[in-house]
Amino acid sequence: MRTGFHVSTKGGYREAAKRAAAYGAVAYQYFPKNPRSLSVKEIDYSDAKRCAAFCEERGIVSIAHSPYPTNIASEDAEHRARTAESLINDLAIAEACGSLGVVVHFGVYKGPDPLEGYRNAVLTLSAITSQWNGKAKLLIENQAGDHTFMGTTMEELAQIRSLCADPHKIGFCLDTCHLFASGVWDGSADAAWMDKARELGVISELVAIHLNDSVHPSGEKRDRHARIGEGYIGEAGLIWLLRHPLLKQVPFVLETPSGEDGTHRNQMELIRRLGGESEA
Repeated sequence: MRTGFHVSTKGGYREAAKRAAAYGAVAYQYFPKNPRSLSVKEIDYSDAKRCAAFCEERGIVSIAHSPYPTNIASEDAEHRARTAESLINDLAIAEACGSLGVVVHFGVYKGPDPLEGYRNAVLTLSAITSQWNGKAKLLIENQAGDHTFMGTTMEELAQIRSLCADPHKIGFCLDTCHLFASGVWDGSADAAWMDKARELGVISELVAIHLNDSVHPSGEKRDRHARIGEGYIGEAGLIWLLRHPLLKQVPFVLETPSGEDGTHRNQMELIRRLGGESEA
């Protein structure tokens, strides 16, 4: 299993990779720059190159996560332009660090015409892919339904990718808490959303999974991540997901609160047990 957690980049990108490796992670996520700003960051290529080499030597994979203000569906054209510029910068950093891609939320639209939100997302993503020629992909993440109606279903994920320019530069990142909070998943094994995701090509383009339990019950549209095993999703559903044959090569990355020891060590041990590694 490719499991890991979100890490801080304090000290640089290579230090972030070392921080993940110290707890046995073979996958991790990081913010490529200040998570509260869309400002473009000058890339420290020497540090990024050391990060990429460190990960390659140890078989570690990583994904970057775009900053919080990122909004590809915004009704504000200027904000979308800044978002596109920021995401191109994120992709360049991810590429330099050897990462698989950059996670970007489906987007929030608060204007009068819901269809305009989808059009904005397609236009923003297309503006990015038409300028980007690296290997790192934009990874569209499903949403919980707390801030917007958009981006909760497999149909939406597949459709928005298909409408973009150069869709081969776009993949997906599924968040388990978002699936649960939105009501798409009730935590059961053999869930229907997996069949739909496979049918629509979401699974074939799935690059990473955010493995998060949920503080609130399914369908409440409240995006609060719980530690694995301490939320409402339930062990049966987590076992099904972690052991699913279609997800064997997909990295599972925790975005959960750390344990009492300040680390994700215990959660890592638990997901390895739930995933069947201890039975091998």
